[in-house]
Amino acid sequence: MKLNLKTKYKKLASTCDGYGRGLVELGKKNQKIVVLSSDLRDSTGCADFAEEFPERFIQVKAAEQNMAGLAAGLAMQGYIPFMSSFAVFSPGRNWDQIRASICYPNLNVKIASSHAGLSTGPDGAAYQALEDIAIARVLPNMTVIAPADAIETEKATIAIAEIEGPIYLRFQRNESPVFTKDTKFEIGKANILIKGNDVTIIGCGPILYKAIEAAKELSRKHKISAEVINSHTIKPIDIKTIAASAKKTKAVVCVEEHQIHGGLGSAVAEALSERYPVPMRFVGMPDSFGESGQPEELMEKYGMTKEKIIQQSLEVIRKK
Repeated sequence: MKLNLKTKYKKLASTCDGYGRGLVELGKKNQKIVVLSSDLRDSTGCADFAEEFPERFIQVKAAEQNMAGLAAGLAMQGYIPFMSSFAVFSPGRNWDQIRASICYPNLNVKIASSHAGLSTGPDGAAYQALEDIAIARVLPNMTVIAPADAIETEKATIAIAEIEGPIYLRFQRNESPVFTKDTKFEIGKANILIKGNDVTIIGCGPILYKAIEAAKELSRKHKISAEVINSHTIKPIDIKTIAASAKKTKAVVCVEEHQIHGGLGSAVAEALSERYPVPMRFVGMPDSFGESGQPEELMEKYGMTKEKIIQQSLEVIRKK
């Protein structure tokens, strides 16, 4: 299914908007698409779908575990259910139901979750999902995707409806730069956004824009050529593209708005350790819970910044 981009995005847009637009596009073309919400219709981008296709929208209220069971039943009847919630609740609160009722029987359920990372800001640690990639990617049969911006989220939403099996789609609440308009989206295939020879910077999610900024500054101020890779699909990881880049640059920095343990960086490290081990550094949450504050303040405090990416890049280059 081709992406309809007649309505342009602004320079800044929430990835929730991309999810919402993708759902409406799917709803128009596929009668099997059903959307479930755990009392978070507006907050997760489902409102337009609910208004346009009320007969295919199910409000489950604050019952994420029940929502997983209901989605499993719908999938068994041939529907394509999209479970919409906050990442701390799904796959956080309903992980057992996702494991036993969706992944174990390998059902065609899409787990779409917003408010991942530190983007929930003032809501605090209880609502900042920083472990969700780890608990999702460990499940057999599960595909894990973290789009970089609103456009890529729209593309991903449409793409995941076309393949069978459980998929976790992770996105965020606050507005972030829109920069992937001309980038092809293919599940399991990473995109090289900037070509380089000295260091490979691999990221996922909106924080990837900081990696692009870091690469430009590395070139301008340090005469360092950084290759930037958008690894939007964390499982299955595109080891072919990543290993080829690592072999060329011989140094890798992984960037994500997630715990440094168990997320994209871990997936890359696991893959490279078997194929082409190189020095690596990680930018992400340093084994800590978050706290209340504005998203950018929190990113600064916990070291998820352009400056940190530059620092880690310079350090890993020295380790070659």
